[in-house]
Amino acid sequence: MNFEIKYKDAMGRIGILKTPHGNIKTPALMPVIHPGKQTMDVKKYGAEIVITNAYIMYKNEDLRERVLEEGVHSFIDFPGPIVTDSGSFQLSVYGDIDVTNREIIEFQEAIGTDVGTSLDIPTPPFVKRERAEKDLEITLERAKEALKVRDKLMLNSVVQGSTFTDLRSRCADEIGAMGFDVYPIGAVVPLMESYKYSELVDVVMASVTHLPDSQPRHLMGAGHPMVFALAVAMGCDLFDSAAYILYAKNDRFMMPTGTYKLENLIEMPCSCPVCTSYTPEDLRKMEKDERMKLIAQHNLHVSFAEIRKIKQAIVDGSLMELVEQRCRAHPYLLDGLRNLKNYTSTFEKYDPASKNSAFFYSGPESLARPEIQRHLKRIERLPQKENLLILPRSRKPYSKNIHRDLGSFYMKVPGDDVNVLSSDLSRPDLEEIFRDLQIVVVDVPFAVIPLEIDEVYPLAQNESPLKNDLDALKFVREAAEKYMKGFKNVIINEKVLKTFGDFKTEWCNLCDFYSEVKIGPDDLRVSDEERIRYVADYQFGEGSGNALFGDKNQKKGIKIVKSRKTGKIRHVYDGETLIATLRASDGVFVLDREGARRLHSHLEYPKNRVAVNADAEPFAREGKSIFAKFVIDCDVDIKSNEEVLIVNQNDDLIAFGKAILCGHEIMNFNTGQAVKTRKGGL
Repeated sequence: MNFEIKYKDAMGRIGILKTPHGNIKTPALMPVIHPGKQTMDVKKYGAEIVITNAYIMYKNEDLRERVLEEGVHSFIDFPGPIVTDSGSFQLSVYGDIDVTNREIIEFQEAIGTDVGTSLDIPTPPFVKRERAEKDLEITLERAKEALKVRDKLMLNSVVQGSTFTDLRSRCADEIGAMGFDVYPIGAVVPLMESYKYSELVDVVMASVTHLPDSQPRHLMGAGHPMVFALAVAMGCDLFDSAAYILYAKNDRFMMPTGTYKLENLIEMPCSCPVCTSYTPEDLRKMEKDERMKLIAQHNLHVSFAEIRKIKQAIVDGSLMELVEQRCRAHPYLLDGLRNLKNYTSTFEKYDPASKNSAFFYSGPESLARPEIQRHLKRIERLPQKENLLILPRSRKPYSKNIHRDLGSFYMKVPGDDVNVLSSDLSRPDLEEIFRDLQIVVVDVPFAVIPLEIDEVYPLAQNESPLKNDLDALKFVREAAEKYMKGFKNVIINEKVLKTFGDFKTEWCNLCDFYSEVKIGPDDLRVSDEERIRYVADYQFGEGSGNALFGDKNQKKGIKIVKSRKTGKIRHVYDGETLIATLRASDGVFVLDREGARRLHSHLEYPKNRVAVNADAEPFAREGKSIFAKFVIDCDVDIKSNEEVLIVNQNDDLIAFGKAILCGHEIMNFNTGQAVKTRKGGL
């Protein structure tokens, strides 16, 4: 295989695609070079890879002779990797072309292209199903033929199926099993041209989720920077753009936020070399060809700058914040973003467990982010208590700041005849409740945050507006109501009631059914012993806290060491033996050898495990990193950046470390690191 992932966020990834003419870092934009009409040196503007049309060269006798003699790299004067299209675009426009699939594959190999393409049938959106099925059968047959015809040529095979998502998925399944090098998603330009971004999301997700994780995906014809971030978040790695020159011919400037017409500009739209060297009036006075080249340069500068911005966002863990910004540039892009909520569970499988940046809530669309779904599932792992105390938001971390100015609390009292606030509940009556009390904060966007885990990523590393929108309030209220059902008694702070009292639900007028309860700062404290157990359960699964640190009722010599500077928990020992370290950056445990042994004894196979073959075992025991090709099994629910146990085929613990890929990717890849080993020799 020729692809390796280096960084991840959402379903987006920075990867290395290896080709005969060099390695490419994805996401990557491939400017379209028209054979015989090349007017710009796209290398100057950041192009590492380009795409050109093999059919145009094949059909023109003069061009064909030259490119066969010179090779495609010399012919278009580009030294890096070149992808060639097979003529499918011309087929979609003209309905027929005079070349066979075999001929165009052999021609692409003969001219020395890096990645060739089989002659698929591009089926437009919204056609009748009968046509889509017929075209798809031809595409699949030609894909099989291409593999037989090629010698060493790397090959694209295009996912088709029109707007029928089941056909897209079927096509992706079948060509994905054939072993191609790159998987384009075709015939989506009409969707983008008509601003049907919601349908575009369905088509892309139906394709990507059925393609191998181990190969790059190319969203064909996606050349406008408005759509790059959304497409990358869905797992697309490559884009091709003829738009930079086509838009320039019509005096249009591309920007990540939209398109600007020269005739309407009084100021240039950005700070690229073109925009800082010329005014709109300067350009309007130029000859059309000269003006077109300058606007095309601007379009390339902006497009490559957006690709760089996306890469940095992936490294920072802020890709979805960028997506939300970009999709607010146009109402129909916002439709596409909102459609992503239907795929949150899929995103959650691939989204890293922790990131370098905080979670920023920017509107109701943020509620569909995988971090929130993951959190609400993980709090189900925590120990169940009988009684619940609900607190309002405060400064983070909540457990350090929640004690200030809380006002009154109200507790629901059994019986239909109790409807006054001044019911006299004495402290002795409440002592039993306070001995088994779960304390949570209700806040946007994570809804329910038990105080024991309030410093775990992203619960302490998130920001939302002080003035909440109705969608967020409704989402949090419903999540809190669901959580409340598991408790015998519930005490709620009056500020929480006021925040959620606008909704016509059973929470309305709750005060009429609650009795006032006096609560002091000492009632809101969380012990360090409970905190470490809750964090372990939240991180590794139910019962992991007791497995690592012993039952809270047992005295096992657990020693908790805190940072002198911050007062936060740093290390947990059993006597003099280090079990785990609580990482300051994201509040989760990094295991030491004893912790890994205890967790391995507690969790059933294959939970939290990466199993390696006999060849890799000696290297793992020496503490060397695990490469995907040596993995024989793993827990598919592993997320990148999570702590994992490394075992052999007999489930003997041999090392432990941090996952670089998620479980699905670990099992699909045969190249690159899967786990960065922390320690071996167990």
